[in-house]
Amino acid sequence: MTEVPGGSSNLADEKVLVLDFGAQYAQLIARRVREQNVYCEIVRHDLPAERIRELAPKGLILSGGPSSVYETGAPKCDPKIFDLGIPVLGICYGMQLICEALGGKVAHAPAREYGRTRIGVKNGDIAAADDLFAGVPSETTVWMSHGDQVQAVSDDFVPLATTATCPIAAVKHHARPIYGIQFHPEVTHTPDGAKLLGNFVKIVCGCRGTWKLGDFAAETIAAMRKRIGDRRVICGLSGGVDSSVVAALLYRAIGDRLSCILVDNGLLRKDEEKAVIDEFTRHFKTDLHVVKAEDQFLAALAGVTEPQEKRKKIGHVFIECFKKEAKRIEDAHFLAQGTLYPDVIESGGNPDGPAAAIKLHHNVGGLPAELGFELVEPLRDLFKDEVRRLGLELGLPEDIVWRHPFPGPGLAVRCLGEVTTERLVTLREADAIVVSEIKAAGLYRQTSQVFAVLLPVQSVGVMGDARTYENALAVRAVDTDDFMTADFSRIPYDVLARISTRVINEVKGVNRVVYDISTKPPATIEWE
Repeated sequence: MTEVPGGSSNLADEKVLVLDFGAQYAQLIARRVREQNVYCEIVRHDLPAERIRELAPKGLILSGGPSSVYETGAPKCDPKIFDLGIPVLGICYGMQLICEALGGKVAHAPAREYGRTRIGVKNGDIAAADDLFAGVPSETTVWMSHGDQVQAVSDDFVPLATTATCPIAAVKHHARPIYGIQFHPEVTHTPDGAKLLGNFVKIVCGCRGTWKLGDFAAETIAAMRKRIGDRRVICGLSGGVDSSVVAALLYRAIGDRLSCILVDNGLLRKDEEKAVIDEFTRHFKTDLHVVKAEDQFLAALAGVTEPQEKRKKIGHVFIECFKKEAKRIEDAHFLAQGTLYPDVIESGGNPDGPAAAIKLHHNVGGLPAELGFELVEPLRDLFKDEVRRLGLELGLPEDIVWRHPFPGPGLAVRCLGEVTTERLVTLREADAIVVSEIKAAGLYRQTSQVFAVLLPVQSVGVMGDARTYENALAVRAVDTDDFMTADFSRIPYDVLARISTRVINEVKGVNRVVYDISTKPPATIEWE
C-alpha cells in the first residue's frame, strides 16, 4: 500500500492511520480526515502492532471491505492493535472485524442494506453524545452497504445505534477507546458523516487539527528533490490540472531538469494541442516536446470495441511514443505522471491488496516493467479537489486549476464502439458545443465534469422532408467532491435544449441527443 509522500515528516506531528481492507472508499476516509486538518495516510491492513506503535498515530480507522470476516482467508488485522491504547474506529467491515475479534458474532444478514437508511442513535442510554456522536441528531440518515452484520457483541461492548433491519449499527467498548459503525460516514450520502469523523479525530483521539495542504506541498517538493538529485525527469503533459500541478511541483523541486512531453494521440478535444502549448509556455520555462502520433494510435485501435482492450492498446502506443522521444532527452531517468488515487483504487493499483479492479488506466495498470523509467507520482494519494487546492497553493491560474478532468485514453473511451477518424470528428465537434453552452450558461464551475459520448447506436429521425438514420449522442454532466461518488447535474432544460439543437443542426451525422441521469455508484462517470 502506497503511503503519502513525506508522511513521516515532522510537519505531520499528529496523524491518523487508515488500515485498508480493500474498500473502494478507503482513501475517501483519509480525505475526510484531512478535511479536519489532521494528517492521514493509508497502510496495509496487516501492519504489525509493533510497527503501528513506532509510527505513533493518534488514532486508527479500520476501513470497509468486500470480504466476510468469517470466510477463510478474509483479511484480518493484528489483534494486538486493540491493546495499544490507541483509539480505534471500525467502519462497516472494520466494525465487524472488531466485534468478532473481541468476542462478538458476525453473520450474513437476513436483509441486505444498501443505500440511504434512517438510523436511531441511543444517546439517552450512554455517553455517546459526549464523544463519537456529539452533535449528531438522535435520528439521522446514513449510507449503508453491507450483506453481513454484527448479530451479537460481548459484554465489553454496548450498542450505540440501530436501524430497522440492523439492531447493532454502532458500538462502543466500555473500557477502551474502541468504536464501530456499520455505515459509511466518509461518503456525502451520510450528511452527518463529517461531523462524526471530526468527533473521532478531535474528541476521541485528541488531535488539534494543525496539518495543512501546504505542508504536503513542502514535503513533496523536498522528497522529490532528494529522490531525483541531479537527474532529469520527463513529465507526461496533457494540459489538465493533474499534469499541470505535477509539472509545477517538479519545477519547484528541480527547475530546468524537467522535460515535458505532449503526445498528440489524435484523441484530444477540439484545439487541445494548441491550448496546451499556449498554457505551458505561459506558465513554465522549461523543455517541451510535442509528439505527433495520431496515425499510430488510430492504427492500434482499428477494429477494437472492448473498453479495456482500448485502454491497453492506447497504453502500449503511449509508452512506445514516450520511449522513442525520451531517447532524445539526455539523462532522462524518471517519468512523472498525474495519477490520482481514484485512478489507483479503481484500477486495482495495489496488486497485493484486497481491492477489486474496476477499470484500467493507461497511466496506471498499463505500464509494463520494460518502460525503462522510474515512476514519480506525487499526486497518487490525493483527490481532485485536493489537487485543485494544491494548484492554487502553487500559484497556477484558475483557468488551469478549475479545468474539467479529461481521461488519459482521451476521446477513445467516449467514442463507444470502434474508434475511427470520422467518428472522432463527430464527437469532437459535439463535445465542443456541449462545453461551450455549459460555459455560456455560467455552469462550468458549478459542474464537476461535462462531456459528450458518441453511442454505437443509430436512430431514425426526420430532417426537412427526409428520413434519417444517424448517430445518437449522450451528454454527461456530474457534480462531485471526490470523483469516487457522483450525482448527475441538474442542468436547466433550456440549456439542454440549446445543446441538443446546436448539436443536431451543426454536427453532421447526429440526429438524437440524450441526457445521462445515472449516479456513481452504480454507474461510473465515464461510459467506458
